[in-house]
Amino acid sequence: MTSGKLSSYELTQLCCKALVEKKAENVRILKVADRSSVTDYMIIATGTSEPHLRALRVELHRALADSPARVIGVDTSSESGWTVVDLFDVMIHLFSAEARNRYKLENLWREAEAVSLNRVLGLPEKKAEPVANKKPAKEKVVKKAAPKAKVSPKKKAAPKLKKKAKVVVKAKAKSKPKKVAKPKSVKKPKAKLKKKR
Repeated sequence: MTSGKLSSYELTQLCCKALVEKKAENVRILKVADRSSVTDYMIIATGTSEPHLRALRVELHRALADSPARVIGVDTSSESGWTVVDLFDVMIHLFSAEARNRYKLENLWREAEAVSLNRVLGLPEKKAEPVANKKPAKEKVVKKAAPKAKVSPKKKAAPKLKKKAKVVVKAKAKSKPKKVAKPKSVKKPKAKLKKKR
């Protein structure tokens, strides 16, 4: 399939450049020509908000204005978090982060060939380092305290009792004794002893 004078790959390049310039996030390109009769490439990107999604759509229109490619259709509903721009050979899906996570469009096309964004943009590919050459990440060294000696339950209970006793003693020592008034002595009349005669 071709759109005017641009190949589907060239159209994909043009759209990806426009999306990257407008700060689209997590741009994925899937080559679906072998698996779909509808389109050759599918571009999936994330916008940070509804206004950002609109800005991405407008930027695509601007990028295509000087090209022979034309937008066949745009499907969007306000606050849906998903906009589809159909260019016949290339279909662009713009999602909010929530909608992209909900619909998981990449999972529906997991059999499709993933195309590197760097390759499409003409940037050098990032090479994965072999595992053996990778330096391990620095780990924080945490000093562990020496293990405590096991104490029998009887010995554990004794310190608790001592602490309580100390608290009680301290509490008594801190409180001032109240002065107790001495009761006045009450004189009882002495019983007269009768003398026996």
